[in-house]
Amino acid sequence: MSSPTRPLNDFRSALYLIWKHLNLPAPSPLQNDIAGWLQNSPRRIVLMAFRGIGKSWITAAYVVWLLYMDPQRKILVVSASKDRSDSFSIFVKRLIHEIPEFQFLKPRTSQGQRDSNISFDVGPSTADQSPSVKSVGILGQLAGSRATHIIADDIEVPNNSATEQQREKIAERVKEFDAVLKPGGKIIYLGTPQTESSLYNKLPQRGYTPRIWPARYPKPDVLSKYRDRLSPAILATLDAYGEEQLQNEGLSSCGGAPVDPERFDDEDLLEREASYGRSGFMLQFMLSTALSDAERYPLKVADLVVIPRMSHHEGFEKVVWASDPRLTLHDLPNVSLDGDRFYSPMETSGGGTPFTGSVMAIDPSGRGKDETGYCVSKFLNGYVCVTKAGGRRGGYEEKDLEALAEIAKDQKVNKIIVESNWGGSKSDSMFIQLFKVVLQRIYPVTVEAIYSSGQKENRIIEALEPIMNRHRLVLDSRIIEDDYRSVQDLPAEQSLKYQLVYQMSRITRDRRSLRHDDRLEALSMAVGYWTQKMDADEDRMIQARHSRALKNEVGALKRAARIGAAVMMGRPSFRNNNNRKWASRRG
Repeated sequence: MSSPTRPLNDFRSALYLIWKHLNLPAPSPLQNDIAGWLQNSPRRIVLMAFRGIGKSWITAAYVVWLLYMDPQRKILVVSASKDRSDSFSIFVKRLIHEIPEFQFLKPRTSQGQRDSNISFDVGPSTADQSPSVKSVGILGQLAGSRATHIIADDIEVPNNSATEQQREKIAERVKEFDAVLKPGGKIIYLGTPQTESSLYNKLPQRGYTPRIWPARYPKPDVLSKYRDRLSPAILATLDAYGEEQLQNEGLSSCGGAPVDPERFDDEDLLEREASYGRSGFMLQFMLSTALSDAERYPLKVADLVVIPRMSHHEGFEKVVWASDPRLTLHDLPNVSLDGDRFYSPMETSGGGTPFTGSVMAIDPSGRGKDETGYCVSKFLNGYVCVTKAGGRRGGYEEKDLEALAEIAKDQKVNKIIVESNWGGSKSDSMFIQLFKVVLQRIYPVTVEAIYSSGQKENRIIEALEPIMNRHRLVLDSRIIEDDYRSVQDLPAEQSLKYQLVYQMSRITRDRRSLRHDDRLEALSMAVGYWTQKMDADEDRMIQARHSRALKNEVGALKRAARIGAAVMMGRPSFRNNNNRKWASRRG
């Protein structure tokens, strides 16, 4: 089949044709804006548009149009997974096969052209080692490929960008694109930020031009955060209608009126915001990482003191913290913000000292998919040492109650405190009543209900921030390891939100800043229990303990001296069974 007369010199015309074939409504103004930029953009770009706008479909149509305009082009599609990139190339191939205007591009198998779903040639292309379209995963085999266009479609997803080490691996991996790209070629990143430390925010430093299409018109207080990355069409609308008019139309706390109301009206976006939560909506729909500002996240894991394999029953009298890079614990999975680190102590002294108190805090699960969070904290010389923490899905079942009781027994806690939000007398808590029955059988210990008031986020931050800033919160490294492992059976987009370290590093003072906070709230309860003791000066307490020990030793020596003198004089100076036997033998 020969190439037809080419009336589709403008990609937006091709997009309209493809949308009509797919029985979709005509491309919206926003989709046409994206299409126009793809056609006329620089050679290295980052296209960030909110979820659901169809950026991958638009770009697949763009690949078909590129081959329509020049069948000698070579397209490499890279995604986080091979399945994802394969789906992209299969979609491209189907468009070529089904739409009459593009059928001249069908592979000519009779002439030996490649024709698989993941690697195929287009009919008019000349012989080449590289196929016209090829798909590969970001961790797959990139070497050996050559391309005029590289489409990096969602290479950053939750399960490959959760930790700093994973993000660094992806950032290094994409550098190979330059070895694959032919002279004069183009690299297009499509994506939505998955973390505040997104790769897409680093690409401009490597010479890429970003452009952002959020779901709502940004509010004035965050507009500057987008800098010059916002679509000019959106900026023009803001200038034409005025920020105030566009803001008043929106009911969302994340932005103003919808940018693409034909497809996503205000009600639809409000429902998505309620489902994702504010921070998730800001990332996935507003494409804003403004929440990553340091002042927004008051709790830093770098302020913790992490002791590898800490004893659960004895601690150090003094722990000295330092943010020395040599003290960084690189082997621990770190899902905190970019640049935040775990540090081991610079110096410890007085090891083997028994803890002076031990409490277990439990935050029972509420509705839906909440966990029952628990945390065991122990006190010594002004330090709160966390020796066990985590969460259990559910919490009222017998097996969960027994597991919590076994933890209390193993940790030898002196008291268990339970968050109660139901009101009434302390004994009215259903969880406590059920738990007491199990504890009587496994580990009888005092259980006490505690009642909280005020905004939860402020309460958690106010309990943890002071002690963390003073570097008096000490964690066993196994807590961090277990925290990460405990959620790996969940889907990637969910597992992050259940982790204690993630919750700690992402909480803000905004209401509902976290989708799940059960593990963090249990930690704040366990730490808050010792708040009244936080002013204790460890040096003074050490000196007092040493003075008591010296006094006891001197007293023991004096008693021994008196006993020795009495023996030499032939008379006992104390009365007990042994002395009476000694005296009778003397008699």
